[in-house]
Amino acid sequence: MIHLKMMRHRLLRYLGITVGCLIASCSINLFLVPSHLLTGGATGIAIIVYYLAQLPIGLQTFLYNIPLLMAAWKTLGHGYTVDVIIGTGIFSLCLDLTRFLNAYAPVNDIMLAAIFGGVFNGIGYGIVFRMNGSTGGFDIVGAIAKKNSLNMGGVIFAFNCMIMCVAAFLFGVAPAMFTLICMYMNAMVTDKVIAGFNSRKAVLIISDRAQQIADGIMEVGRGVTFLHGQGAFTRKERNVVFVVVKLTQVSKIKLIAHAVDPHAFMIIMSANEVMGRGFSEPGIAFRRFINKDKVQLEHPEHLKWHDER
Repeated sequence: MIHLKMMRHRLLRYLGITVGCLIASCSINLFLVPSHLLTGGATGIAIIVYYLAQLPIGLQTFLYNIPLLMAAWKTLGHGYTVDVIIGTGIFSLCLDLTRFLNAYAPVNDIMLAAIFGGVFNGIGYGIVFRMNGSTGGFDIVGAIAKKNSLNMGGVIFAFNCMIMCVAAFLFGVAPAMFTLICMYMNAMVTDKVIAGFNSRKAVLIISDRAQQIADGIMEVGRGVTFLHGQGAFTRKERNVVFVVVKLTQVSKIKLIAHAVDPHAFMIIMSANEVMGRGFSEPGIAFRRFINKDKVQLEHPEHLKWHDER
């Protein structure tokens, strides 16, 4: 039964990676290629060569990843590399299967193409990364750099800058500049998809009347947690009110705190991917697996199937 659950989890995960790769591939072929724009990583190099020699982008992307995959095999281990090979293969195949979309470009304006291309690219890549997958390319370079204590973001950014310089030399400055807009939108949306759209606010309230504030907050239907704190100067111990609320409830929490204690010290922070009672919960299949097969979280060896990296 456990092995069946493991297999089902893997299949659903690779299905999610495939959907993400398909969205990113459609975005490249619908928006970027018809407008003569680029993207980052090995795919960006493949697109440059496609503009010059009409060689298939997907096939190129896979071939350019081979030396990177060999380096990853030696440096990062076979568990990580096998996963990346699968993701790279799916993405490369999707790129060539959706090549026919070049003829159906929905926009003629290069700015709109850069914006929408970046947005849909970000959605696709975000889904892939959210499924703990990878499409290869400079992600491998970044992982190797991180393994060697280098700045992962800096290394990837440096390689992408080199691609932009080559693009500017071959095709002019304007396409390179629009490509930067596309890459920026891509990064922003990718981060948002990975972090989750279930954004909430975490509120910390420090007050001598913490219990009264907590009672008021619970009356509006939110749970409260007390964190034990101590003043560094006064050495006075007190409870710190901690609550996670929806954006629309922040004003209510502020009114309650101010009404009970006008001198209360309040910190409001953004919180992404809030899980638990009253908010989103972990994957249903995973929770059923835990409950049905009596897998205890204090024995990590039962959960190795979740991530072998």
